Amino acid sequence: MYAENFQLESYLKRIGYQGPLEQNAGTLKQLMRAQLFNVAFENLDVQAGKIVSLVPEQIVDKIVGQGRGGYCYEVNGLFAMALQALGFSYKFVACRPMFYPVRRPKTHMVLLVEADGDEWICDLGFGSYGIRAPIALSSLEQVQHQDFDQFRLTTEDSGAYVVQAMVDGQWLSQFGFEPYASEWVDFMPANYLNSTHPDTIFVQKLLVIKHHEQGRDILLGDQFKQIRADGTKVQQLSPEQREEVLKQLLK
Repeated sequence: MYAENFQLESYLKRIGYQGPLEQNAGTLKQLMRAQLFNVAFENLDVQAGKIVSLVPEQIVDKIVGQGRGGYCYEVNGLFAMALQALGFSYKFVACRPMFYPVRRPKTHMVLLVEADGDEWICDLGFGSYGIRAPIALSSLEQVQHQDFDQFRLTTEDSGAYVVQAMVDGQWLSQFGFEPYASEWVDFMPANYLNSTHPDTIFVQKLLVIKHHEQGRDILLGDQFKQIRADGTKVQQLSPEQREEVLKQLLK
């Protein structure tokens, strides 16, 4: 993943990262969390009637230059640029969202990154129950405690991997994938669907999610949800309140 305007120093400043840069799992974890906590998951372009751009230079300009966020292809694409600049080996992997009541196409994307002799799932753009740190492919059936969330990696009979999250006391499948590389261009049809199809949440409603160590804040339409370890606060917003919350989430 390459963009002529990507500068590692500018990226690190954008995500507020001042930690180590060695090619190991520790750096991978810290880097992923820094971007996750400083770059919002958002669909403002789709809500404005635009098709999200997958041009690498435009992704860099949007997130690093303009201080915006993005959805999975954008935020994971930007993370891939940083990994490449640091010398990590990675691949893009197409994933099938699994929290819908019907089977859906592979419209999500994650990264599989090599570090410390293992492959790690990295994902900065799944949304509400997205992982908050890398998960090793070798950690099958092991509960991953990430802040106050819990995740685990399991497999289907077909051999596909499935990432599950603990939701209201039960394990719910979030997305599944086979660990095979996809090219960047392979995500263009799914990106077009996510940007234009009336059944997608991105077309239906404004969606902004900001993760942080204490939990996550979700703006969906005019509903604002603040999720913390000790509970969830839900608030219906007026147009003026929504604009103020949006500004705070995009900081």
